[in-house]
Parts: sequence; C-alpha cells; structure tokens
Amino acid sequence: MTSTSTFQKEYEAWLEKTKQLLEKYPERKAVFQTSSGIEIERLYHPEEPSSDYLEKLGFPGEFPYTRGIRPTMYRARYWTMRQYAGFGSAEETNQRFRFLLEQGQTGLSVAFDLPTQIGYDSDDPMARGEVGKVGVAIDSLEDMETLFDGIPLDQVSTSMTINAPAAILLAMYIAVAEKQGVPKNVLSGTIQNDILKEYIARGTYIFPPKPSMRLITDIFAYCSKEVPKWNTISISGYHIREAGSTAAQELAFTLANGIAYVEAALDAGLAIDQFAPRLAFFFNAHNQFFEEIAKFRAARRLWAHIMKNRFGAKNPKSWQLRFHTQTGGSTLTAQQPDNNVVRVTIQALAAILGGTQSLHTNSKDEALALPTEESARLALRTQQILAYESGVSDTVDPLGGSYYVEALTDQIEEKAKEYLKKIDEMGGAVQAVEQGYMQEEIHRAAYETQKAIEKNEDIVVGVNAFRIDHEREPELHRVDPAIGARQAEKLKQLRARRDNERVQKTLEDLKRAAATDENLMPPILECVKAYATIGEICGVLRNVFGEYTGI
Repeated sequence: MTSTSTFQKEYEAWLEKTKQLLEKYPERKAVFQTSSGIEIERLYHPEEPSSDYLEKLGFPGEFPYTRGIRPTMYRARYWTMRQYAGFGSAEETNQRFRFLLEQGQTGLSVAFDLPTQIGYDSDDPMARGEVGKVGVAIDSLEDMETLFDGIPLDQVSTSMTINAPAAILLAMYIAVAEKQGVPKNVLSGTIQNDILKEYIARGTYIFPPKPSMRLITDIFAYCSKEVPKWNTISISGYHIREAGSTAAQELAFTLANGIAYVEAALDAGLAIDQFAPRLAFFFNAHNQFFEEIAKFRAARRLWAHIMKNRFGAKNPKSWQLRFHTQTGGSTLTAQQPDNNVVRVTIQALAAILGGTQSLHTNSKDEALALPTEESARLALRTQQILAYESGVSDTVDPLGGSYYVEALTDQIEEKAKEYLKKIDEMGGAVQAVEQGYMQEEIHRAAYETQKAIEKNEDIVVGVNAFRIDHEREPELHRVDPAIGARQAEKLKQLRARRDNERVQKTLEDLKRAAATDENLMPPILECVKAYATIGEICGVLRNVFGEYTGI
C-alpha cells in the first residue's frame, strides 16, 4: 500500500538518481516547453497516488518499468531509427544502406533472402527463383564484406533478422569487423536468433528444436565473454502478430518463448545475470492505438516480475525489457497504398508512446513490392517528424495515468498471464510448440479477424469500404531476375580461388564439435574465415542434427 509520504520519499529518491544520471547523459535541451511557453516536466504523476501506484507503475528506470526503462527516456536520446533493408546482391543493399544513413538513419537492419534464411547457397536447386527476392543474398564472408563495405562497424549498430543460421551470420559479421580492424568486444547490434517463433508462425527453421536451442545458448555463452555489447537474441512477437494473433497472444507467446530461452541457458550452466541483460525483444505495432501502447507497458511489467521473481535475477538490467518495434506489415493494403502512410504513422506513434528503444517504419508500397528509395525515405521521415516536430518525446510516458490506458494495461497483462499459465502447465513453450497449441490459437484469431472483415464488421479503408474503382498503378521496385545467375557465378569463382583444403578441415572440425557439447561459435567462425559457404556449413550441421519437418 502506498501512502503519500512513502510515495514522496520514493519520488525524491528517484529525482536524486536521475540528477546523477544527467551528469553523465544530459538531456537534449536545458528546458522543454510548448509553443505557448509552458514548461514540460520530465515526469507527470498523481498528486494523490493510488494504494498500488508504486507496485504497478513506479518511476521510469525503476522496477517494474511500466513507465519506461530509462529515467529520462527520449529527453536524453531518441529511439534508434533502424530501417529494415535488403534486396538483390550485397552491392545493391550496400548502396541502400549508404542512402539511408545519409538520410539520417541511426542504425542498420539487414533483411536476408529466403535461401540465406534457411541455409542454402544461391546456386542450390532449392534456392531457384528466390535469390535476392525478399532480402539480400549472402553466401559467404565475401558477400558480407561487400555488404558492409565503407560502413565502419565500430560506429554503427546493426540488427540482423536471421534465425536458424544466426550463428553463421554473426560469425561473418565478427570476421568483417576483424578485417576492418574493429575488435569484437566493441561491436553493437542484435541478431534475431529466435527459433521458437519460426516453428510457431514463420517457418524458416532448419534443425529440430533441441539442437536449435543448443545453438542459441552457445551464442549466449560466446557473446557474454567475447562480444559483450551484442544483443544475443531478439525474442520476436512481430511474426506471431503477422500470422494473425491478437495483441494479448503476441505478448504472452513472446514472453513464453523468452522464458524457454532463459531456462535453456540456465540448463546449459549459464548464470542468469551473465546473459539476461543482453536479451532483447521485437514487437509489432498495429492500428489499435491504445491497445498497442498498453501492450508495450504490460510487457515491461510482466517481464520484470518474471526475471526478478521467477528466475531470481539480481541485476536490474536483467529485469528490463528492451524492445525494437516494427509497424504492422499485415495491416498494409495493396489498394490505395498512400493510405498506408497514415497507418504507419499511427502505429509508429503508438510504439513511441509505449516506450520503444528502436523503430522501423514500413514503406507504403510494401504490400506490393520491396520499397523504392522514395518510399523508404518517406517512411524514415515519418519517424523524424514524430521525433523532432510532434513533441511526443519531451516527457516520459505521457499517457501514464490515463484511466483507459492503465485499465487496458492491466487487462492485457491478465490475459497474457492466463496464456502463460496454460503454457507452463504444458511444460513450457517448446512443448506447447510441439503440441501445436500456440499455432492453433493464432490460426483461430486470424480466422476471426478475417471473418469480421469479410462481414464488414471491421472496416479496412480502401478494401471493404471507401474503394476506388480505377487506381493509378504505382512505380514499384523490381529485383533483377539475373541476380541468381550472378550469385552462382560468384560462388563458382570463390570456390576456385579459396584454400579448399582449409575449408574442408574447418568443416570437419565443425562436424566433430557438433557431435559433442562443445560451443559451436569458435568452429563456425573458423569455417567462415576460410570462406566456407552458408550452405556448406549448414550442410554439416544438417548431417549431425537432422532437419525439422514440422508437426
């Protein structure tokens, strides 16, 4: 129970901690004010706090982090503006990266093509017709060197959306940095590395769950010592939501997967506070504005209690849920694509008001094709206008205390807890995946959503209402269909000039290590440095681990 005197004492303690923090990380302005000259306070709170205020809300930067994980949030530093990009060859994507950085983007986010995501080389028959289509084709360290040519890896944070072969792509990134003279202990960024949601919602898995979890915990252990600034996993609700889940399901299933990864790391002998501070999350932002804000706030509170009370973490950084947000791809429409600019703006604003640490805004043409440079720039400008012109980042948790938002936050948290209880009763997320529970729940929610649209109970502007009979055909980005042949030729030349004896030795070393409980990151790194291809490395692991074919 919170008395006024207890609240005031805690508030004054928070003010003192914040004052000390400001000496190290000053805010963007000495004074924040509205256009009318009204000074904007860092934090607003009730004059008469409710009895459970400190327990449920507290102060930003302090347990349970409902109001944000940093005391000053965006007053000191804006979220990272990290536009997702990748298509065709490494050369083409490098040009897009440079373009986005020149436009003011503050972090890179790499999209890989489908063959790369499932561990096939571009000249493999399984890759035919898919090379470079939904992301950049990366076959070897040579491609990775090209991808980051002229981009100093000690000055940029990079996120890589890669899962089953995440260890290989991380090893390539480390090797590129080494060639640039950048030690791995200064590298910052994130690999998605979340295989459970692939089984649930997305499908780019390679190996069965058990060896897949082993690869993930090997990355945790390796990076905790060798790449300490790297976020070793981005536990992803984004794709769960894209598959059709509700907001509460997205939250619950994502945290259930997070619990499974923590348990796997503990079973592998890691200490909770050794790896937990580098866990990160990845959420979706959809059109239900207030529900999305409440979801993000509930996520922080739930995870803080899970880490502190369930797992006994002692380091406050282990309690903090840090997350990236991407606006909802599945909400974009091919009809009247200009309307998508409005949708993305609403979703981005929800993410910011919900306290995201980084953000990708989808481009208006993504329901039709990969984004053009013009639409990618407009998507980035959307973030910049929200940051620099709207004033939404001038105070911490501006919707905190709203009767509606606080009630929604509580209700979404309770719904998520109900799902988490069911999953625990099944034995955890891995068992729930194997039983198809989460998949079935998502399919049911997706069906209900589609049914409501088809019955006109839910309106999608331009689709089932306010339609235009004859729409202008927009200019779209096209991937060169010759990319597959060019990548195959590059691979042929690489295999002819590399030291193939060295390649074979590193692959044999990896095979031996995979058959033991040895950490696989060092042998994978040696394979990569020898210019073994992603298909060759995954081929070795397929032979040892087998392939997952679904339930």
